[in-house]
Amino acid sequence: MISKTTIDQVYETARLEEVIGDFVQLKKSGSNFKGLSPFSDERTPSFMVSPVKQIWKDFSSGKGGNVVAFLMEHEHFTYPEAIKYLAKKYNIEVEETEQSNEEKEQANERESMYLVSEFAQKYFKEMLWESELGKAIGLSYFKERGFTEETIKKFDLGYCLDQWDGFTTAALDKGYKLEYLEKTGLTIVKEDANNPNSPKKFDRFKGRVMFPIHSLSGRVLGFGGRILTNDKKAAKYLNSPESDIYHKSKVLYGIYHAKQAIAKEDNCYLVEGYTDVIQFNQRGINNVVSSSGTALTPEQIRLINRLTKNITVLFDGDAAGLRASLRGIDLILEQGMNVKICTFPEGEDPDSFAKNNDYEDVVRYLQENAKDFIQFKASLLMKEASDDPIKRADTVRDIVNSIAKIPDRIKKEIYIQECAQIMNISEAVLFNTLAQIDKKESYEAKKKTQQDQTAFNVVRNETVQEKVDVQFELERKIIEMLLLYGDQKEEFEDLVLKENDKGDLILEPEFLEIKVYEKIYLDLQDDEIELANERFRNMYYKIIEALNETEDFSINGFISNLEQEMANDISSILMEEEKYALHNWESKDIYPKSKATGISQLVSETILTLRCFLIKKRMESLQNETQHRQDDNKETLEEIINYLQLNKLLNKKLNRVLS
Repeated sequence: MISKTTIDQVYETARLEEVIGDFVQLKKSGSNFKGLSPFSDERTPSFMVSPVKQIWKDFSSGKGGNVVAFLMEHEHFTYPEAIKYLAKKYNIEVEETEQSNEEKEQANERESMYLVSEFAQKYFKEMLWESELGKAIGLSYFKERGFTEETIKKFDLGYCLDQWDGFTTAALDKGYKLEYLEKTGLTIVKEDANNPNSPKKFDRFKGRVMFPIHSLSGRVLGFGGRILTNDKKAAKYLNSPESDIYHKSKVLYGIYHAKQAIAKEDNCYLVEGYTDVIQFNQRGINNVVSSSGTALTPEQIRLINRLTKNITVLFDGDAAGLRASLRGIDLILEQGMNVKICTFPEGEDPDSFAKNNDYEDVVRYLQENAKDFIQFKASLLMKEASDDPIKRADTVRDIVNSIAKIPDRIKKEIYIQECAQIMNISEAVLFNTLAQIDKKESYEAKKKTQQDQTAFNVVRNETVQEKVDVQFELERKIIEMLLLYGDQKEEFEDLVLKENDKGDLILEPEFLEIKVYEKIYLDLQDDEIELANERFRNMYYKIIEALNETEDFSINGFISNLEQEMANDISSILMEEEKYALHNWESKDIYPKSKATGISQLVSETILTLRCFLIKKRMESLQNETQHRQDDNKETLEEIINYLQLNKLLNKKLNRVLS
C-alpha cells in the first residue's frame, strides 16, 4: 500500500498539463489547453485540459477526470501504478508497505504480464553488463555498431544467453508464473509426450541481443531480438508475439524517448529499424521512431498525430521495396497529416549515415533533401515510366489517387496545381480526374452504408423536436457551483416571504455572509427540495459532505477519492462551458459570458429559477387534479392562487415578465 503522505504529495506536485503533454500535443486556448483526443480518431481538437481546475475532458469519448484518471485511462495503469509513475516523474520518494504474497497473487493478468516483461528487461540488461558471455558477445556487438555505453543504457539494451531455458529458469526461481511467461511470448512451452505433467520450456530469444519495446509512458510491452550467428534457419530479427499488452500495429519503437522532442520540434522522423532510431538519438536527433519492420498502420500514424501533424519518412538509399513503401505515404495523407520523404545516398541507411556524419551535417542533409511527397513520388515513378506514354498516364493517375486521400480541400487544390507543374499537364485534366475519383469513392461509401442510412431516415422522420430538460440543467448548475465556489464566502441577499399591512405576500430582503455550499444546502433544505436526477443527487451529498468536513477543499483531491464513473461525470460538468473554446468563438466576434462574474448573484438566480420551475410544475399538477375531480375544488384553487402570487414575486426578483 502507498502511504497517504506520498499520495497527497503526488497530487500537490503533479501538473496535469505537463503529464498529458507527454502524450498529447497541447496548444494554449485561453486559460486552458486543447488537443486531439488520444481516445478516438479525430482531426478536430475536442480534448480540453484545465490547469486551473487540474482536470481534463475528452468531448469525443466522454471521458474525463484528474491526472491519475488520465493515466489509468490512457496507459491502463492501476491506481497505485499511476501514483508511482507520477512519483517517479516528479522525483517523489514512494513510501509503501511490503506487498504480501496474497496481494501479489491478486494482481490482474495484464499487470502480471507487465511485471514479467519488466523483470525480463532487467534480466537481459544484467546479463549484458554482468555475465562474461553477455560482455563478450552482446556488449561487443553493440559497441561494434558504434553505440556508446550511455546510449546502450538509455535504451535498456540487453542480451539473452545462448541457453535453452536460462531466462525461464531465472524467472520461475523469482516466483513469476509460467502462465505469464508464455502469454508474453518470452517462454515457449511444449508438451512432453513422455512426461505430460512437466512440459518442455524454451527461451524464445536465446542467443540474441535484446531491444525492449516501450509504451508511450515507458512500460515494457515486448521485445525485439537480433540473432548474432549465421544460422540461416533462424530469423535475423524476432519480435514478441501479439499479447494483451503488445500489439505491434499500435506500437512505435522509440516513441517513449522521442515524444517530447516530437512535440517540441513539431516533426517526427520515421525510420524502419531499431538501430536507426538508436543511432539518430546518439547523434542528437531525438524526434525519431520506427515501425519496427512492420508495414505502417493507421494506429501507428495516429500515435504520432497526437504529438505533431508533420512526418518525415526516411528511406534507405537502395531500398528494394521503395515503391511498395509508398502505400504508407497514402495512409499518412489519409490521416490529414503533412508528409515529406528523404532518401539517403546509395549504400547508406539512417543508421550508417548518422554514424558516419556529425550532427550538423545530418541535420543539414535532412533539411536539404526532404522532398514534398508529390515531388518524391513524381520523380520516383517517372523514372519507371521513362518515355512510355501509357506508364506516364498511370503515374499521373497514381499521384492523383494519393492527393484524393487528403481530407483538406485546400491542400488538395494546392497539390493538384503542384502536380500539374511537375508533370507538365493541365490542371483541368487533373481536377477532372480527382473529381472522378472522389465521385467513385463517395458512391462506394454511400452504397456501403445505404441500409444504415435508410434506418436512420426512418428514425429521423419519427423524431419530434427535443425539448431542453430545465430541471436537469439547473441541477447540473448547482453541482458545478458547489465544486467551483462551494468553500468561498459570499454576501447573499436572502428573500424572506412576509405579509404586509394589506395582507399581501411580499419578499423582504435580508443580507448575510455565508459560504456558498451552506447557502445552497439551507435553501434546498428550507424548500424541501431534493435533486431529481439520481446521479446529481449522489454527487450533491458527496460534495456537501466533503465541503463540510474538509478545511482546504480542492477539486483535484475530491475527484481522486471518487469512482471513475462519477469522476467522469464531474469532469463533464466542470468542463461543459470549456467546449465553447474549441470553436474559437472570439474569432467570430462572439464572447461567451464568464461564469465567475458575480458568484452570489449566480447562486441566488439559479436557486430562484429552480424554485420557479418547481412551483410551475406543482401548479400544472394541481390544475390537472381540478380537471379530473368532480367534488369541490376550492382548496386546490386557493393553493394554485397562492403559488401564482409566489411565482410572480420570484420572477419579479429575477427581472422576468410573466405572460
